[in-house]
Order: sequence, then C-alpha cells, then structure tokens
Amino acid sequence: MNYYLKLFLLVCIPIIAFSVIAEEKMGVLNPDAHFFHQSFNDLKDELEIAKESGKKGILIMFNDKDCPWCEKMKSTVMNQVSVQEFYQHNFRVLTVDTRGNNIMVNFDGNELMEKDFSFKKHRVRATPVFIFFDLTGKPVVRYTGATRNVDEFQWLGEFAASGAYKFTHYTKYKREKLARVNK
Repeated sequence: MNYYLKLFLLVCIPIIAFSVIAEEKMGVLNPDAHFFHQSFNDLKDELEIAKESGKKGILIMFNDKDCPWCEKMKSTVMNQVSVQEFYQHNFRVLTVDTRGNNIMVNFDGNELMEKDFSFKKHRVRATPVFIFFDLTGKPVVRYTGATRNVDEFQWLGEFAASGAYKFTHYTKYKREKLARVNK
C-alpha cells in the first residue's frame, strides 16, 4: 500500500508543479487563489485591512456558482497576471455568493446572509455584478455583466482607482480609452 501511495505521489507532484509553472509562463493564474482575497465575511474588518494596506477601496464581485458569465470572467479575464497585479495593488478584492446562506457583517456592522446583502441591500438580480466601495464603505462604481475583454476590465478598475467616477460615467471613460487604442 505504501509503495503505491509513494508511486502515485512521485507521478502526481511533478505534473502539478509543471502545470503551475506552465500557467505562470502563459501569464495566467487561478483567480480563486490569485485574484480574490481570503475573507472572513466581515466587511468592517475588510475596510480596516484595505486602509492599513494602502488600498483605494474594496471590490466585491457578486456571483453565482451557476453563472456562465461569472465563469467566463474568471477563466478569460481574472486569470490574467496583469489584471491580478493591478487589482491586488489597488483594491481588496472579495466575492459574495448571491444565493449564499453564510452570515456576513456588512459595512454598518450588521449581520445578514450573503443573499440578503446581495439582493436586499444592493439589488443584485443578475450576475456578475462588480461594486467598488470607497474606504468608508460607500459604493462608488457599479458594473453589471461580464466585460468584453481584459482591457475593458482593466479600464473599469482604473476608472474606480483614479476617482474618474467623480467626474464622468464609465461609458464615456471607456469610449475615450477605445478612441486612444484605435488611433
């Protein structure tokens, strides 16, 4: 029995290690491990962590395990190293299950289930929804749906991080970015 276990480990460990190295070389990493921060579902604590670590705010992705657009975002956009580095540098990035029964503490310090935080507090009815919160817990940017590509998601993050939301709408901001790219 020990022989087979050792043989199994001897074969599997190099395969796993090779796949991680291959992902890194391709510029993609698992978003569950490299995009989202681990959370204990206490948003008051998350705000403190964001402030202490010099972040510009918190990004919450409201998602559903059966959402194909959420999976598309994770497998084509959030798995990109450049996206992960930008968002990790600027935001505390969290995820909330829109059908989840887990208890969480909202920014006001009140306990409620994830699904109530999603539906009742933030009116999330379709997924994915991305809400950027400032360091006081105030929602400042909301985007519903999957972005078309990596650039569009980067621009969304830049829009929130730069404070451009105070002066213009994201649609106009994105149009200006596209005009520069298409020159």
